[in-house]
Amino acid sequence: QVQLIESGGGLVQAGGSLRLSCAASGFSRYAMGWFRQAPGKEREFVAAISRSDSGTLYADSVKDRFTISRDNAKNTVYLQMNILKPEDTAVYYCAADRNYWKFDVNFGRAAELDYWGQGTQVTVSS
Repeated sequence: QVQLIESGGGLVQAGGSLRLSCAASGFSRYAMGWFRQAPGKEREFVAAISRSDSGTLYADSVKDRFTISRDNAKNTVYLQMNILKPEDTAVYYCAADRNYWKFDVNFGRAAELDYWGQGTQVTVSS
């Protein structure tokens, strides 16, 4: 069983930055990703990174503002969030799966991802 533990959420003003972290056991065997869910909205894909760090995916809404990275030695994936906007306010969830392609929204298989964290709240004030 893989346990995902997110951290780094909080309250920030618009235009500010936050870095989310997600630590996981058995980390190097999994592609990792981030999703978010705002109140009253469906969960949406944010970013993903392959096991080997050779591939990344981003939602159009965060491209050029957010960066996903991983440190296999520390069993941790990061989401650096810059130029935050009020519409980025959401609970952010870390997810893991052996199959990187499942994170691709074009396949619509996010609900089948193997493991999910408990989430961390990000609030961006205007």
